[in-house]
Amino acid sequence: MKALTKYYNVLAENDVYITPKEKAKKSIFPVEFRFYTKLIYLFVKANILTKQKIYNRFSWVRSSQMIMDELEHIGIRFEISGMKNLTLFEGPAIFICNHMSSLETVALPRILNPKKLVVFVTKQELNDLPLFGPINSARFPIVVGRENAREDLLQVMNQGAERISNGRSIILFPQKTRSPIFDVKNFNTLGVKLAKKNNVPVVPIALVTDAWGNGKLVKDFGKIDINKKVYFSIGKPIYISGNGSEQHTEVIDFITSHLKKWGREELIKV
Repeated sequence: MKALTKYYNVLAENDVYITPKEKAKKSIFPVEFRFYTKLIYLFVKANILTKQKIYNRFSWVRSSQMIMDELEHIGIRFEISGMKNLTLFEGPAIFICNHMSSLETVALPRILNPKKLVVFVTKQELNDLPLFGPINSARFPIVVGRENAREDLLQVMNQGAERISNGRSIILFPQKTRSPIFDVKNFNTLGVKLAKKNNVPVVPIALVTDAWGNGKLVKDFGKIDINKKVYFSIGKPIYISGNGSEQHTEVIDFITSHLKKWGREELIKV
């Protein structure tokens, strides 16, 4: 019962969460060493649970919580807003986000899953990673490749409908690849199409997560910049009408307006 209470009260009790100043812990070790050694440890621990077939939604949120805690311990500050919007609709939704780094992939389960069971649309290459792959596979992802766009579309539409029918919301990044730059022209309409087909709303999520940089050799292990604040903002549900073009524009406007609000207008490419 205590574990369940922690699960449902992770972040969802308030509309806004801001990292308390006292969460940062001083250390003589570089922030990258501190964080990535802990991250690898948590991935190994989660992999053991996946092999035992007991890595469930509670385990997933717990992993996400511990990774976010470690980021806060090294000095990363979070500001998460709009969580009350998760209570404005019943059933599943399509969460549409910009995609900057690995940070949102590990943080969104903690933010969303206690209120809405979620799955990711992920690339096959993530499933092939030795540490992260088994964890990702255990949480019912919709896996796509990069070789055939038509096959990927069918995969997302068909498996997306199945996940939604099972009560799961879908987290979708319509960018071609993760990048600090929000390229409006390359932000596709797949999320809106999926929502329309299944008669569920889209929920925009704007984020700034470039405090966790993309690495040059290994993309998931980049530079950590504790001087950059991390932002997430969850929008209100948007219901699709017509061909969905107006709703797609609403999602883009939500993301760009928040990037401007957070003083990161230079990240927008129109």
